[in-house]
Amino acid sequence: MSAAGSPISSPVPSPAARLFVGLDVGTQSVKLVAYDPQARRIVATHGQSLELIAGNDGSREQEAQWWIDAIRACFARLEPEQRAAVAAVGVSGQQHGFVPLDAAGNVLAPAKLWCDTSTSGECDEIMSAAGGASHCVELAGNPILAGYTASKLPWTRKHRPQVYAKLATILLPHDYVNFWLTGERWMEYGDASGTGWLDVRTRSWSREMLAATDADTNLADFLPPLVEADMSFAIAPSIADELGLPREVRVSAGGGDNMMAAIGTGNVAPGTLTMSLGTSGTLFACADRPIVDERAGWAAFCSSTGGWLPLICTMNTTVATENVAKLFGFSSRDGESVLAGTTPGADGLVMLPFFNGERTPDMPTARASLHGADMANFTRGNVYRAAMEGATYTLRNGFDALQNAGLSFDSIRLTGGGSHSATWRQMVADVFDLPVQVPEQAEGAAFGAALQALWAHDHANGRDTSIADIARDHVRVDAATATRPNPQAVAAYATHYRQFLRYLETAQALYAPQTTAAR
Repeated sequence: MSAAGSPISSPVPSPAARLFVGLDVGTQSVKLVAYDPQARRIVATHGQSLELIAGNDGSREQEAQWWIDAIRACFARLEPEQRAAVAAVGVSGQQHGFVPLDAAGNVLAPAKLWCDTSTSGECDEIMSAAGGASHCVELAGNPILAGYTASKLPWTRKHRPQVYAKLATILLPHDYVNFWLTGERWMEYGDASGTGWLDVRTRSWSREMLAATDADTNLADFLPPLVEADMSFAIAPSIADELGLPREVRVSAGGGDNMMAAIGTGNVAPGTLTMSLGTSGTLFACADRPIVDERAGWAAFCSSTGGWLPLICTMNTTVATENVAKLFGFSSRDGESVLAGTTPGADGLVMLPFFNGERTPDMPTARASLHGADMANFTRGNVYRAAMEGATYTLRNGFDALQNAGLSFDSIRLTGGGSHSATWRQMVADVFDLPVQVPEQAEGAAFGAALQALWAHDHANGRDTSIADIARDHVRVDAATATRPNPQAVAAYATHYRQFLRYLETAQALYAPQTTAAR
């Protein structure tokens, strides 16, 4: 459902049933799902929209209190019997955010988000101090890209010195929600690997990267303890009472939204590929060892299941389609009808959809552009299709890097808002020349958080259940939305994709002085 839409609710569970709640704290909304593992069904889904503070300098921020207020609103919509049946809660959160706390646990400033590109200069400063981007990869597995948490610390020191002076703890968005729920401060390896400070090979903080970020301070003192993905903590009694939950509720370690979406789509064993079409676009796989690219063609992250999660992230997916819909005065909910009559390649119209800058490829100061327009093809349907295709091509460009590294996949599991579009599902199948499956549970990150909560709850109660067992038992795909490549469209898109790459090469040269040239 959309955040502003009607909630999905099923009959309340029987008194013996236990529910597992997954919360997804995203950029646009907070979503809650309540899952009954005995009945194998979601009994309730609720959402609450969030505001965004956007600046012309590329800053993107939210007040942490907005997340809490939205969570309260979602729980309030659960039936009292449903709240009373909750056994555990798992939290998924947008990655890379920077939530600064003082010693008393008070939030000191708005949280800078994953899509904030105002700190791109600080990225370069950190990498220069560490010996260059390639040396960052040697030290920790990843360079410091626009949006990563590490760059937000020196930005805060420069622009919010009063916040920096009081700083006691650095938390990620999902960490902060966990802190509110339990009163405990911790961080798990999957989300921690998106800070830029975690050495993903050793699963420990890189002293060198911390020093490169702030040579005058021991940043390790500001970071909470790292915990394993199957850990859980008791909910604070006061929060349980406020939300109408049992005081015995456990809160799992949680993780970043991509890590939780991996669980929610069953991507917990090597060989599976998940694509998420949300505000950002992501492609990720599961690995039982660190998958690091010396050229940083992808993010070398840990998973929230004890393994690793090589990931491609682009910053403009539904951002592009929503912007075009707004420009032409229609709702993206009507996008399918707007696309009627358009064909692969949008009659030669090509969009580089970099409204928020871009991470993959690394172009934080890039801006969106439209190419190939003429009097015949400049229609709202073609522009909307060009936005959708441009977002898909950008993901395909990252996928090429995974293929060049020798990774192979036999299908794509699609999640996120874009997965609801039949046109977009077919486009993904054709551009990637792979069959597409859509999990029955559309809210992959929230559902994954619920399944991680189930896993952690089992472990807390002495059961040695594996996350692979849980995914096999509870993640199902929707046969009605399965999509196979159309050979004619595959051939057409091969040509159109090459054209996109030519425009992309030009854009990379245009924006090189502000980005990669300095590295």
